[in-house]
Amino acid sequence: MKKLLTLCLAATVATGAQAVVLYDNGAPAAGGPPAVSVIRLGGTLLGAGAQASIPNIVADNFTVGGPGWNVESLNFYAYQTLAGGAFTFTGATWSVIAGDVNTGTVVASGTSAVTNAGLVGYRVTSSSLTNTDRAIFNVRADVPDFALAPGNYWLRWGLSGTLASGPWQPPTADGAVGNAVQSLASGSFVPVVDAGDTLGVEFPFTIQGSLVPEPSTYALLLAGTAAVLAMRRRRPRD
Repeated sequence: MKKLLTLCLAATVATGAQAVVLYDNGAPAAGGPPAVSVIRLGGTLLGAGAQASIPNIVADNFTVGGPGWNVESLNFYAYQTLAGGAFTFTGATWSVIAGDVNTGTVVASGTSAVTNAGLVGYRVTSSSLTNTDRAIFNVRADVPDFALAPGNYWLRWGLSGTLASGPWQPPTADGAVGNAVQSLASGSFVPVVDAGDTLGVEFPFTIQGSLVPEPSTYALLLAGTAAVLAMRRRRPRD
């Protein structure tokens, strides 16, 4: 009986939704303290406009592996110039697109409240490494849970804040050349290109949630539960 109960418990634990980082598109800052995000050699781009109120919307792509994800929260990394140590973000407008970023299918979207998940560093130039005008915050959006099947997607987002400058979306701290895109004032999404070196960029974001359990895990849970119930039915009563 104890073995059957252990089996059932193990199966239940295996299907429990423990939130983990499902995807990380790159570090927003590195080194330190304090950590910094330095404009890459040859570049000039401090940040791309990500003002949801205009709307200016940025996007980057990601891939979901098998057997799929249950998404619970999204973390964005952005700054408002001269915010200092204050968290000035008030909301996030986001959507997940299957297929082409402009013409694909919207599989999830929303406008979510955000919380301060911490100051992660500063966006700086190589000649002003100690400048603190552009404090990059981890902007956490707890979203209504949604499922993503294996496949290729785009995450699109814009942020709201209380200051006049921004929100601004910095590239990843490693200066990676990538395929991030931006829509200005509801226009089509086009590649974000650093005017200094004419190369594309990547934007940092993370996706949190849990993996969809494999079908075999569900089978184990059902089999264990059925076995326990059968044993209880056969147990002599006092």
